Amino acid sequence: MAMEKILVVDDDNNICELLRLYLEKEGYRVLIANDGASAVKLFQDNQPDLMLLDIMLPVLDGWQVCREIRKFSDKPIIMLTAKGETFDKILGLELGADDYVTKPFDAKEILARIKAVLRRSAGNSVDAAEEIKEVVYDKLVINLTNYEMRVNGVRVDTPPKELELIYHLASNPNRVYTRDKLLDEVWGFDYYGDSRTVDVHVKRLREKLEGVSEKWSLKTVWSVGYKFETKD
Repeated sequence: MAMEKILVVDDDNNICELLRLYLEKEGYRVLIANDGASAVKLFQDNQPDLMLLDIMLPVLDGWQVCREIRKFSDKPIIMLTAKGETFDKILGLELGADDYVTKPFDAKEILARIKAVLRRSAGNSVDAAEEIKEVVYDKLVINLTNYEMRVNGVRVDTPPKELELIYHLASNPNRVYTRDKLLDEVWGFDYYGDSRTVDVHVKRLREKLEGVSEKWSLKTVWSVGYKFETKD
């Protein structure tokens, strides 16, 4: 289990408690601040290993907090905000943030990004290389470690379950999976939903990937299921 300290900074108590629940379940120790000034003080007093930082905060906003923290610490900061504009992302990164997650977020994505950022900050390059889950094809990169999919070098917003599905298929090229098998292996044995769930996710993936490359495609195998088909 992880034992790193994480400082969660958000003026929404419900978000703070939700994140506390998920993070403590993963073994992290969690500190919480609801305004920017308290965040800086808690950071100075406790030296957390990582901070999840909202932008829209009372007293000091997230930009100011990030600026203050960077005066005395290089510990990782992940910006957590409802704002999704490119300008906000660039500004956060320029001020020293390590990553950026837009609300509403998925807990799995938050956890994946925390682990990836902590791993990078620890400088364990050999271990990180061994742990990175990534498949690469012509004009397509699927990284399950960072929960990212890039098409033609551009990151494409992909919900976690869609990304897990395409990663699973692309990790086993030309293997045919039934819908039930995909539900078992991607959604888990505790999933009791309809197998049409797979069809919906494949349809959304096709909208993102159709026609990207002639060297691979997401194929339907009629009356059976799906496969990620590659061509020599």
